[in-house]
Amino acid sequence: MTAGQNLASDRDGDHGNILVLAVLALIVGAVSGFVGALFLLLLERADRFRDALIVWAHSAFAGFLVVSIACTVGAAVAAWLVRRYSPHASGSGIPHVEAVLNEELPQAPFRIIPVKFVAGVLAIGSGLALGREGPSVQMAATIGHLVGKEFRRSWPDCRVLLAAGAGAGLATAFNAPIAGAIFVLEELVRRFELRVAIAALGASATAISVSREFLGDAADFHVGTLAYAGAATKPLYFVLGAVAGLTAIAYNRLLLGTIATINRLDRWPVEVRAGTIGGAVGMLAWFVPDLVGGGDPIAQRTLIGAGTLGLLPLVFLLRLGLGAISYAAGTPGGLFAPMLVLGAQLGLFFGQLCQLVFPDLNIQPEGFAVVGMAAFFTGVVRAPLTGIVLVVEMTANVTMLLPMLGACFMAMLVPTLMHDPPIYDSLRELTLERERTRLKQAET
Repeated sequence: MTAGQNLASDRDGDHGNILVLAVLALIVGAVSGFVGALFLLLLERADRFRDALIVWAHSAFAGFLVVSIACTVGAAVAAWLVRRYSPHASGSGIPHVEAVLNEELPQAPFRIIPVKFVAGVLAIGSGLALGREGPSVQMAATIGHLVGKEFRRSWPDCRVLLAAGAGAGLATAFNAPIAGAIFVLEELVRRFELRVAIAALGASATAISVSREFLGDAADFHVGTLAYAGAATKPLYFVLGAVAGLTAIAYNRLLLGTIATINRLDRWPVEVRAGTIGGAVGMLAWFVPDLVGGGDPIAQRTLIGAGTLGLLPLVFLLRLGLGAISYAAGTPGGLFAPMLVLGAQLGLFFGQLCQLVFPDLNIQPEGFAVVGMAAFFTGVVRAPLTGIVLVVEMTANVTMLLPMLGACFMAMLVPTLMHDPPIYDSLRELTLERERTRLKQAET
């Protein structure tokens, strides 16, 4: 056989392998879309149950205690499931997925899927300010690896399917298939890999096709008609981006500091810590039920301009602290959804302030809320393409695309110049540190 024939044979083999991966990616996406849709439907049921319980409790004797105890038990059971059956199911799960893709950690046992599912519903349903996307991404990534194992693929192929599954999980969580595929390349593998790109696109496509059969195809958020930004207002979006970048630094440091503080209470069992946080959230839910949970209703109200200059900072600070302490509980739950809430609130407040200072510029504060979501996400995660496309898909709005580019440029630049690491890099280091500690304890 000649050298040319050998080369042609190798190419045919590569094409055949890519075709197999493409087919498996479609399977991964379909299963991930079904599991993710079921997870989201149960979260909706859990939120409605919590709201109904609070309404009933306001007319019942000792209703305050009932709500607090229910949230305490939900968070504590979620933490117990994680500790007992799958420690890697705690938190977002995205840092663990990144560590597996980088071969820094082995894939967790496949029982992480039911643990993440059940404990995620319990934790977020208890009112903790956590996002649905973390569990969706980790479950779908594990499904990708499981499919690869079942079809006896090599680790490089399993790695591709794992990454593709993660993208399908994000796509399902936010009804954003393009953002799911971009997230894989920009955040998870951080370079363009042809095989990963093909698999991610296929998995996201089938995940959305399946999930929309259960969830519908409407955008997650409704935004009114927004005018294109005029020349006079465009500089304000750069300023908003810089403010979002500085706020993102504060958010990252607050989150990591809160985790460190809660971890110092190691004399308390993790169930006690999580239950205490859950109980505190239940008390808050008794007084202001609309401010707990993942936060989608808050984001929706913000995007239509609900909120005043005096009230927005208070709600923002409350959600900021609630998100940090909820994540520190160690139960399953992500960061994306709470971040989008904070970004929308920051943008709306900035827009209303600009409207007050520059009354002749015909400013729409709602447009700043949309841009603020992408800018704050970019400042925290340092994944601007994912942030921009995610917000565009979730709001079905493209008129703010150019302002988003300017704002995300500044939101990316400011934390980089101030040497603030992206949040998932920091959380991945914490994940690796916990694993090293666990191994040392096992040896002794």
